[in-house]
Amino acid sequence: MTVGRSPELDELFRPESVAVIGASNAPGKVGTSLFRNILQAGFRGVAYPVNPHWKSVSGVRCYPTIADLPETPDLAIVIVPAAEVARVVEELGARGTRGVIVVSAGFREVGETGAALERAVVAAAERHAMSLVGPNCFGVINTDPTISLNATFSETLPPLGNIAFVSQSGALCAGILQYGLAERIGFSRFVSVGNRAGVDENDLLHALGADPATRVILLYVESLANGRRFLEAARAVTDRKPVLVIKSGRTPAGERAARSHTGSLAEAGRDQLFDSLFEQSGVLRADTLGDLFRTAKIFASGLVLDGPRLAILTNSGGPGIVAADAAIRNGLQLPLPSPATQRELAPRLPSIASLSNPLDMTADVGADQYRATLRTLLATPEVDGALVIATPTGTMTGATVADAILDAKSASPKAVVACLFGLTDLSHEVEFLEEHGVPAFTFPEEAVEGLGRLARYRSWRTRPATEVRTFPVDRAAAADALDRARAAGQGVLPEYAARSLLAAYGLAFPRVVPARTADEAVRAAGSIGFPVVLKVASPDISHKTDVGGVAVGLADPDAVRSAFERMDRAVRAAAPRARIEGYEVEAQVTGGKEVLVGLQRDPDFGPVIVFGMGGIYVEVLRDVAFRLAPLRTLSAQRMIRSIKMFPLLEGIRGEPPSDLAGLEEALERVSQLAVERPEIAELDLNPLIVRPAGQGVVAVDARVVLAPTSRSAP
Repeated sequence: MTVGRSPELDELFRPESVAVIGASNAPGKVGTSLFRNILQAGFRGVAYPVNPHWKSVSGVRCYPTIADLPETPDLAIVIVPAAEVARVVEELGARGTRGVIVVSAGFREVGETGAALERAVVAAAERHAMSLVGPNCFGVINTDPTISLNATFSETLPPLGNIAFVSQSGALCAGILQYGLAERIGFSRFVSVGNRAGVDENDLLHALGADPATRVILLYVESLANGRRFLEAARAVTDRKPVLVIKSGRTPAGERAARSHTGSLAEAGRDQLFDSLFEQSGVLRADTLGDLFRTAKIFASGLVLDGPRLAILTNSGGPGIVAADAAIRNGLQLPLPSPATQRELAPRLPSIASLSNPLDMTADVGADQYRATLRTLLATPEVDGALVIATPTGTMTGATVADAILDAKSASPKAVVACLFGLTDLSHEVEFLEEHGVPAFTFPEEAVEGLGRLARYRSWRTRPATEVRTFPVDRAAAADALDRARAAGQGVLPEYAARSLLAAYGLAFPRVVPARTADEAVRAAGSIGFPVVLKVASPDISHKTDVGGVAVGLADPDAVRSAFERMDRAVRAAAPRARIEGYEVEAQVTGGKEVLVGLQRDPDFGPVIVFGMGGIYVEVLRDVAFRLAPLRTLSAQRMIRSIKMFPLLEGIRGEPPSDLAGLEEALERVSQLAVERPEIAELDLNPLIVRPAGQGVVAVDARVVLAPTSRSAP
């Protein structure tokens, strides 16, 4: 971000004076509509048009230059040709303006010529410590009635609300404002960041997180300016208020070649990496814009869901079943009413009513039965909230059931949302419910998805506090292993060097003895004890099994000799140019489960830790999880439990549970290595054998790829 004058960005959101450089009276010009919008929104400060071609704009005296303004504007909106913007920003900065919004296009988005112009704009803003929004942006809105700023070229001013919306897409903004009006969604702040040459989503997260008028923050992002800063900013904000995001571009355009399992998985799972980033920072991700705003409506209402247990009350079986399916998909629970609750409800309802969950009262009930049944359900300790689905019938109008829902809710602090079906227009009833704190939805699954996110956010807010553990390690031995590899010109560490590095960080390996001949291999196996594993040692072979470079289960000297001779022929045939440094005889680890633990240093996110089920099928199964280093203990725990194959680690069909504590520690040790040794670009422990509980973990294969040049720690 350009160095601003206030972390709350008051120069953008709460200016006392605004100048529009490029204001106009010409029909169809952005400068015409934008200045008019400032006036029509009722801006409480002073607005100055600046344009040498007009004496007045929209009836307001126009000034020919910035120097002619009677006072220094707090905020300037610039709408001039791209080539002139840097000069204008320089003049504003010299005058003392604190914030500038560049609406003009023609910068980085059009190529290198535009990028050079953008760099000049940024340099001018930085020289004068100005907060810069844009260029190529839609503008900024603040609906606070003491400010009433509409510094955009949209004539639609959204209603006052407690939702802040930040968008990287200017074209999307006008449609969102229209959608907000149609869906009765009010905004507190509305920001289009454009090219993000100055203020970005991270700066806005901090500012909006501290904004008392904002209860919910929504983000539309196509990329992140800085993934690590986003993690830090979002984690700080989500402890206070929810952040919802829609991230476009979910399908990768391609997959670059990578020399390790971890690198391949991280690149192919790019969108999954964003999922992990959002989860690690407490941000809730939506799949569609409609989903984003429907969820925001629930959060904006101030509803609190203290747990995942939901009661579904309906007078129609079909919608209830749809809601039940959606509840399970979204991690909610549907507890059955207790026998005592059923006995209380039964006399009030038709005999054919289903006293289950969903509770289907049938179409014969009226508003009074809705009121009494909902009151009873909300009073029970078995549920944390309720979804009420109602189809008005001949004996029950939309208005009467809306009154019944509100009356029942008034007696309980638990969350209640509604879904009204009808052949007639129920918009008045929906508006009535929402004005009184009950969000209403067209379809039941929409309501359930929002409630699911409400429950997940509650889980995030109440998560146990854990810290990043730092383990005692042999940093000198680690540095020596890396220095030796650098001195030898090795971009990929030989396995023995990788083992030395990782052992210095407390990761266990089986005993290994090098061998250059079959006789040496046999003697090594005898000293280790059978069975053993034989591996090729070469810095040029990424995946040993692909070239026949691994033999396991060698139970006697003849098996070792035969495997050595066969492997030597196979490897030299499959990889004739590879440097063969010899072979390694390794104690075979029996029992346990194979997992992958890895590191990928991402250019946007820094060190990323990868975990999944290991072995040769890891890239096919792609059952992996990602987290940004450094890992907290809770992140390591959730990372392990997030993969589909986690039940295998818990133990199935009489198998003993795996050493999950040892696995968590291994992940945290790799995380520490990732932070302390930035020259490591990629790392694979595949497989890492997780032994039964209490027996620890053992790495049986290690691969380390060094960055071309040394990097600074994140």
